[in-house]
Amino acid sequence: MHDSFLSFLGENIQLFLTYTGFYNLTWGHLAMILVGLIFIFLAIRYEFEPMLLIPIGFGILIGNIPFKDAGLQIGIYEEGSVLNILYQGVRQGWYPPLIFLGIGAMTDFSALISNPKLMLIGAAAQLGIFGAYTIALQLGFEPNQAAAIGIIGGADGPTAIFLSSKLAPNLMGAIAVSAYSYMALVPIIQPPFMRLLTTKKERLIRMKPPRVVSSTEKMIFPIIGLLLTCFLVPSGMPLLGMLFFGNLLKESGVTRRLAETARGPMIDIVTILLGVTVGASTQASQFLSFQSIMIFGLGALSFVIATCGGVMFVKFFNLFLKKDNKINPLIGNAGVSAVPDSARISQIVGLEYDSTNYLLMHAMGPNVAGVIGSAVAAGILLGFLG
Repeated sequence: MHDSFLSFLGENIQLFLTYTGFYNLTWGHLAMILVGLIFIFLAIRYEFEPMLLIPIGFGILIGNIPFKDAGLQIGIYEEGSVLNILYQGVRQGWYPPLIFLGIGAMTDFSALISNPKLMLIGAAAQLGIFGAYTIALQLGFEPNQAAAIGIIGGADGPTAIFLSSKLAPNLMGAIAVSAYSYMALVPIIQPPFMRLLTTKKERLIRMKPPRVVSSTEKMIFPIIGLLLTCFLVPSGMPLLGMLFFGNLLKESGVTRRLAETARGPMIDIVTILLGVTVGASTQASQFLSFQSIMIFGLGALSFVIATCGGVMFVKFFNLFLKKDNKINPLIGNAGVSAVPDSARISQIVGLEYDSTNYLLMHAMGPNVAGVIGSAVAAGILLGFLG
């Protein structure tokens, strides 16, 4: 009896061990856990988009805890699991419009309204999206996959998730992590290209102070913006509609509570859910592949193209502007949708060459235009390929 008890105990211990993460661990899990730790380190040590990288990084740790697939319903890809239910907000595209609602409620479009030609810089920066789309096609990706990859160039995580959920759900994990990674690395990626493509004289250009924008103009802008963009690209309505709606809540002056909820508790909750579930979707078995590496490379390339496209467009545009009306090309980088980080980079690099030349308010024009532009570009691609 004693021997049978020991045998029974030994079998149960052995069975228990087969369910532990240590037993099911692979080198792929270790690699992804390392990536998650790097994300968390960058967020805490260097404050690179901590609101995004910490949820995503911790989500990567959660998603790469090895377990035995025995119908336990704990993994993000197992139907009915808690993580899978939360992940539906990503897969079905629920979270991105809610993020855009919050962005609209916290965005001041005054810089763009006071100088509408800055909208062109935001449009020029979308060159990265279509440039990467073309390159991805040449590398053998299907058109819908190439479009989802290209949107990374807009430096807009919610838009990338929204488009990939519609066009290439199987690539969503790599695309989402890539998009948010490059948004966080704006301070590292953009400045070298801004310096490379501009002369010292161009960096010292002083722009006219933006005119004061009336509250009436601010209220009218989201209504006109919605009608113009959505009539042009109806497929972008889920993102653009919520963006302009959030902005009207902010600017109307009579819905302060709704605006504060949209830009505060709501966007924080959605950001947490989106970040953790996107991170958890990077299970090594699903995520680690040569295709994911290619997506990361194309994402970096599209981001660089977008940055260079914005800067070079300003240089070209200046050829047609009077001397006292020229635009400092250092704000060209802000045409990508990383709000307000890319605008801050314009300011930081500009102050390196003239400590009294403040470019932030000017850079916010193309920066918010980039938010609109990336959503319009996503709508165009979805309309053609959806």
